[in-house]
Amino acid sequence: QVQLVESGGGLVQAGGSLRLSCAASGRPFNSYAMGWFRQAPGKEREFVAAISWNGENTYYRDSVKGRFTISRDNAKNTVYLQMNSLKPEDTAVYYCAADSAWRRTLVTAATEYNYWGQGTQVTVSS
Repeated sequence: QVQLVESGGGLVQAGGSLRLSCAASGRPFNSYAMGWFRQAPGKEREFVAAISWNGENTYYRDSVKGRFTISRDNAKNTVYLQMNSLKPEDTAVYYCAADSAWRRTLVTAATEYNYWGQGTQVTVSS
C-alpha cells in the first residue's frame, strides 16, 4: 500500500508560480514511478507529468512543457511539481499518483496508476 498526500495548491494570478508537493508513505518510494494529473470542473482527469523511479526520465503533456517541472527527492519520499507562467486554463484539482508496476517507459493513462492522493486545488485568476 502507498499513501499519498498533496500540498501546495492555492490561488495565484496568471503568470505566477506554485510548487506542489506530494508526500508518500508505505512501500519504498524508489520502487515506483510517479505522476501528476489534474481535473477541471466538468472535464475528465488528464495527465500532466510523470517521472521515473530514479528521476532520470520525465514526460509532460504538451500544454505544460517549458512551464512545469516534475522532480522527486527519494530521500524525502516526495515528488514535486513546479508550475511557472501559470494560465487560467491550468485551474484544476491536481492529483499525484503512483505507478507501482515495473515498466520500461512512463505511462500517461490514469488507469495505469494504482495509488492516488486526495488532490489539491489550484486556481489561476486572469
